[in-house]
Amino acid sequence: MPRRAHSAVGRGGPGTIPLCVHVPLVDLAAQFRALRDEVMPALEEVLASAHLFLGPNTQAFESEYAQATGARYCAALSNGTDALHLALRAAGIGKGDEVITVSHTFIATIEAIVQAGAQPVLVDIDPRTYTIDVNQIEARITPKTRAIIPVHLYGRMCDMPAIEEIARRHDLVVIEDASQAQGARDARGRGAGSIGQLGTWSFYYAKNLGAYGEAGAITTSDPRLDQKVKLLRSHGESVRYQHEVLGYNARPDELQAAVLRIKLRYLEEWNRKRRQHAASYHALLADARVGLPELLTGGEHVYHQFVIRCADRDAVLERLRANGTGAAIHYPIPVHLQPACAFLGYSQGDLPHTEQAAREILSLPMYPELTSAQIEYVASQVKVETDASVRAR
Repeated sequence: MPRRAHSAVGRGGPGTIPLCVHVPLVDLAAQFRALRDEVMPALEEVLASAHLFLGPNTQAFESEYAQATGARYCAALSNGTDALHLALRAAGIGKGDEVITVSHTFIATIEAIVQAGAQPVLVDIDPRTYTIDVNQIEARITPKTRAIIPVHLYGRMCDMPAIEEIARRHDLVVIEDASQAQGARDARGRGAGSIGQLGTWSFYYAKNLGAYGEAGAITTSDPRLDQKVKLLRSHGESVRYQHEVLGYNARPDELQAAVLRIKLRYLEEWNRKRRQHAASYHALLADARVGLPELLTGGEHVYHQFVIRCADRDAVLERLRANGTGAAIHYPIPVHLQPACAFLGYSQGDLPHTEQAAREILSLPMYPELTSAQIEYVASQVKVETDASVRAR
C-alpha cells in the first residue's frame, strides 16, 4: 500500500510532506542556490586575478571576522585543526605541558594538543549543557598544567566567567575551541572566540559559517600572538624566503576567503533563523519522550546542532532515517574511548556523563533554510519513533 502523507501547517502556511521525502541533516545545496549570484562572480574574480592565497580577500576577511567576533585580530588559516595546533604553538605550549579539555568533542581538539607535544587531561561534561564541567577543572590542575581548552559545543558557549576565574588564579592560558559557535555570545554580550587569549575556528563546509571545503582562523586581541600565528602559518616567513621560525603550511585559500566574506554578511540572520527553528522544535517536542537542550537564560545560542536525548537512541535513529529524517550522532564514541587515544590511559566509566551522552544524543536537521513543514514532519517522526521504542521495550 502507498504510504500516507504527513500534513504540516506552520508559520509558512499549510504544506504536505510525503513520508518518503528526505529532510537532510544539512542542506547546503539550498544555501548555494540562494547565494549563487554573489558567489560565482567572486570566485571568477579570484581566479582571474591568479592571487590564490594570502591575498586581498583573506586580508579583508580577517578584518571583518575580527570585528564580528569582538576580537582585535584574526589570522585566517587552512582549517580548524591547524587553528588549534597553531594556537597552542603560539602560546608556547609543548613537550611536558598539560592541557585540560573535554572528551565530548571532535577528535581534532585532542589531536592538536598531542601534535603540539603536550598531554591532554580530560574532564567530564555538565550533562545539562554538554560543555566542560567547570566544577571539575581545578581538581585536574597540576604543576604541569599550562592551558584550558573550553569547547563551545553545538552552538552553546561554555561558562566562560568561571573558566576565566580559574585560569586567572592558576596563571593558565585559555584557548577557546569555538568552531561550533560562530556568532554565539555569552550573558555579558561577549562573542565566542574573543574571551580567551586565543579563539580557534573551523569553517568546515557544514558549520554555521562554512567555506566550500576547508578553512579556519585564530582570533586574539594580543598583537604578539597574532604575529606569531601569522609567522607559523606560512613556513615562518617574515618576508619571502626569510624564515624567522620553523613553521607550517597552513595558509588560507583565497577562494575560500572570498566565499566566507559573502557568507559572513548573512551569519546573523542565519543564526536568528536557527534560534527560531530551535524554538519550534522545543514547542513541538515538549510532550515527547526525549530530553531537549537546556534553554539559555542569557547570551545567544546559535544551534549548530539541535541535539535531543533518547534512551533507545540507536533504534530511534534507524527508524528516523528509514522514514526520511536525516538525523545523526555528534559524537557516538567519546575521544577517551577511541582506539587512537588508548595511550592516554582512560577507561570506560572514567567520564560517566560524557559516556552517557554518547549513548543517548541525537542531532536533528538544523539549518536556516528549514521550512516549518519540515520541522513539524521531523518532530512528528521523533514522537512516533520514540513512542514505538518505548512500546517495544
